[in-house]
Amino acid sequence: MLKSIPLLLLCALISCGNREGSRETKTDNSSPANTSVTTTFNADSAYTYIEKQVSFGPRVPNSKAHKEYGNYLESELKSFGAKMYVQEMIVTAYNNTKLEAKNIIGSYNTDNPKRILLFAHWDSRPYADEDMPENHFKPIDGADDGGSGVGVLLELARQFQQNPPSVGIDIIFFDAEDYGSPSFNRVYGGDYWCLGSQFWAKNPHISNYKADYGILLDMVGSKNATFYKEGTSVRYAAPIVEKVWTTARSLGYGKYFINAPGGAITDDHQYVISGRNIPCIDIINYDPESNHGFADYWHTHKDNMDIIDRSTLHAVGHTLMEVIYNNP
Repeated sequence: MLKSIPLLLLCALISCGNREGSRETKTDNSSPANTSVTTTFNADSAYTYIEKQVSFGPRVPNSKAHKEYGNYLESELKSFGAKMYVQEMIVTAYNNTKLEAKNIIGSYNTDNPKRILLFAHWDSRPYADEDMPENHFKPIDGADDGGSGVGVLLELARQFQQNPPSVGIDIIFFDAEDYGSPSFNRVYGGDYWCLGSQFWAKNPHISNYKADYGILLDMVGSKNATFYKEGTSVRYAAPIVEKVWTTARSLGYGKYFINAPGGAITDDHQYVISGRNIPCIDIINYDPESNHGFADYWHTHKDNMDIIDRSTLHAVGHTLMEVIYNNP
């Protein structure tokens, strides 16, 4: 999303590498919505999950922190009663680096044909390419860019275990989303981002996998975040955009969920749409005053726990729970 015209925010993405397969283990004044199920969301819990991620260090593929947190994330999702699938793969980065990556998938109500796909990326950026030059090659914490979506989804998984929804749910933590070429050495002409979702779109964890729709969470935890209606989401999943934004505003979260269009973003949802023909939306923080469409902490070392805000996490998590439990 650019400053004045809805254009592509992010450059294209990196092609997938060698398949290793998957292993299965077990201030808005709107009035609140009338609901059949009382929904709550624990933002403190989501915040703690983000804090835990950051404590491992930057989750850059091939690093020790990445491997250790990946194992932890897998065990956490499993502990919340999900049926687990893990895709281990080698993907090729823009600079031909081979990346050891892992998509972590947890499913609920596996026999229910009506399914909602929830997803986020769990890796973090190897470069601080929007920071001062001396910081360019220092990987970032990614508290919001990667961390916040994972934190919200882990809290949702905990809720699903305690209060199973009536629909089937699949949670995917995609890997190797943020290993695209840096702005100081941009490489054009290929799919250089979202490697984990590209791999999964070609090799789903279940043959012929389908879902009614999908929701991507990307940068959903910073103070005063604003979520505009992302262009690719509107093009391919307009009814889902309206459902989510209407629900959010009916719950009083209109200052976060802005009733206006944003730009079209190349993000994980694009590959789920094109590869699996699943209508998907992207809930992502957009700053219309920024020259790149993102907040000033994006791809800098300011993307740390200092910017994470429980009120934003609550707005996103509560909205998703309301949709899943009362208007799936």
